[in-house]
Amino acid sequence: MSKTVKHKTANTPPSRRLPNRDVRPFFEKLAATIDEPVTELHYKSNFELLIAVILSAQATDISVNIATQQLYPVANIPETIWALGEDGLKPYIKNIGLYNAKAKNIIKTCRDLMDKFDSTVPDNRQDLESLAGVGRKTANVVLNTAFGQPTMAVDTHIFRVGNRTGLATGKNVLIVEQKLVERIPDDFMQDAHHYLILHGRYTCQARTPKCGACPVYAECMFKDKAAFVDL
Repeated sequence: MSKTVKHKTANTPPSRRLPNRDVRPFFEKLAATIDEPVTELHYKSNFELLIAVILSAQATDISVNIATQQLYPVANIPETIWALGEDGLKPYIKNIGLYNAKAKNIIKTCRDLMDKFDSTVPDNRQDLESLAGVGRKTANVVLNTAFGQPTMAVDTHIFRVGNRTGLATGKNVLIVEQKLVERIPDDFMQDAHHYLILHGRYTCQARTPKCGACPVYAECMFKDKAAFVDL
């Protein structure tokens, strides 16, 4: 008989703090399990990555990849996407949530890239965050993935993993980001974002975490983890 879980793990409170001695083993085990700690967004240039990340807000990587697979063969530089205009861009991204607002922001971003940055994606936070539709999380993703900077972008998956495991607990994403940056060993910092997001996406899921297949089960401080071993 399968176990009945009477609570929703997505709503559980933060766990106790994961001990310092377990932080390195935590990442060593994730690294041993996740062979390719890379984004699942499809892109071939820094600009394509930037647009994909803007589109990915409150949307799945799968839906973004479906859209960009159609868009990028037609327009994949600031000039060509700007030339489409909002009305020309929307049909390519209409399967993505908030596509109207995203189309507006992307056209503004393309204009600013052309006018202010010689059509080149900036490699610093201040300039990136000056672009329409680019907040701290998007900037962190681009800085880390495109430019190899040791930043930590906290999305819903990483926010959940940080709080549930006790690795980095906090009431908002900025607090979790700051605690992660403080705790993650330097030699894991570059890939930590992707280790955590992939772990959250495929193992430490919101409602039915796969605790029985979790490589960091021993380190995780989630008090109800034993109830999810057989799910």
